[in-house]
Amino acid sequence: MAKGHGSAKRGIPPKDDFNAWYPAIVEIADLVDKRYPIKGMDVWKPYGWSAMGNIDSIVRNEMSMSDHDEYNFPLLVPHELLEKENKLVQRLKMAREKGVDPSELRLDEEVEGFEKEVYWVRHAGEHKLDVPMFLRPTSETPMYTMFSLWIRSHADLPLKTFQIVNTFRYETKQTRSFIRVREIHFFEAHTAHADQSGADAQIDEDSGIVKRLLHELCLPAIICKRPVWDTFPGAWYTNAVDAIMPNGRTLQIASYHHYRDQWAKAFDITYEDSDGNQQHCHQTTFGMSERLLGAVVGVHGDDAGLIMPPSIAPIQAVVMPVASHLDEAVEPEARQIVQRLKAAGIRARLDDRDMRPGAKHYDWEIKGVPIRVEIGPRDLSNGTFVSTMRTGGKESYPLIDLELYVRKGLDDVSAELRSRSSALLESKMRVLDALPDDPKVLDDGIVYEVAFDGNDADAERLEKSTNLTLLGDDLHPYDEEVPCIATGKMTTRRQYLARMY
Repeated sequence: MAKGHGSAKRGIPPKDDFNAWYPAIVEIADLVDKRYPIKGMDVWKPYGWSAMGNIDSIVRNEMSMSDHDEYNFPLLVPHELLEKENKLVQRLKMAREKGVDPSELRLDEEVEGFEKEVYWVRHAGEHKLDVPMFLRPTSETPMYTMFSLWIRSHADLPLKTFQIVNTFRYETKQTRSFIRVREIHFFEAHTAHADQSGADAQIDEDSGIVKRLLHELCLPAIICKRPVWDTFPGAWYTNAVDAIMPNGRTLQIASYHHYRDQWAKAFDITYEDSDGNQQHCHQTTFGMSERLLGAVVGVHGDDAGLIMPPSIAPIQAVVMPVASHLDEAVEPEARQIVQRLKAAGIRARLDDRDMRPGAKHYDWEIKGVPIRVEIGPRDLSNGTFVSTMRTGGKESYPLIDLELYVRKGLDDVSAELRSRSSALLESKMRVLDALPDDPKVLDDGIVYEVAFDGNDADAERLEKSTNLTLLGDDLHPYDEEVPCIATGKMTTRRQYLARMY
């Protein structure tokens, strides 16, 4: 629990001062170094990169289980592909505003689109490029250019691809490690299907992947269908995953989009069906970024440092010989313990540094290592070891059952983090059944559940009345109708208001 504002503990601000705690802990715990001379482009340190790599491993396993194939597309994208995307996005936005089908619109004028958000490459050495290029902000345009070449027949479908790469966006707001950066470690899956039912099934599959990932990372989150005005303009609809941070703000950590055939029509992605007719594919995308690690840091850390979920902890168990100067057999036994744990598939590390145990405890506590295993002369004589969990609790166990009890300890840490996450989610949620006369009476550290079924004007009034953002529809509506907070009409639509990162 936070201990209130005051002097920093071990150089770490108290976590209840989250805006000070978060940027401090990512460096103190050795996840990144923010001193690189380009704003928003941090240097990943080995500990942070290893944690991110473990998240990537979980994601790659999910992709393998769901028959996605990994690709790696070029970093540079030619300007004309951005123009094609801009025109598609602009047409879809206009269709939305006019309430008509996109096919009814013609769009001949130039549009600016995403040009202000990308990094441009206009020269190669001393030569000015005939066609400017940009660093990918995401990969619809380069991927779908190739999809149109690869897909010819219904036998080529479904096409299920993914890549884990760096993307680049010129972020003009205040940067924050993992949460708002300019060079983004990014996962994106793109699929093509024969029809809408195939894409629908893919969205269901993505939803299952998200839920399993949240379970592994022990994160509190809500999943909403974004409002029309906050849907990616190239999508039919967008589902977004918002983690609840300790200060009550929400952090979007994943989104998955149903495109129908809108992008296929723009990029001429067609196939020959079994009757010999040409059909446009239906597509989906699924994206996540290093924000996943930012949510892990923010949700699970405490005044003493990080607490790493065992599934992604770079070191799951640190082994410390104690008082080895009193018994020369202690250190060899500690080394044997490390080897036993590694053989059991547990990420273990020996800490045999010549320093006081308290200083070692401090180091590993800051890094959030889930289990600390200690063995000293007394333990050797008793055939035991001492296990201390980062979430609290210390026990002595038989050394013969080392692997069993360390793995149980890891499971216990995960269970405790999930319990804490559930408690955090519950503490930050509140039902709002009437619009306030003054938005200042609302707590901007709370996510408000509302019944809402109004139009765009009603939504704008709702957001202005609360100074919060409408996240969208919960995927699980109310069982019975309740009055809409804005119109009073009965509805089952459950929605959320929050302050977002």
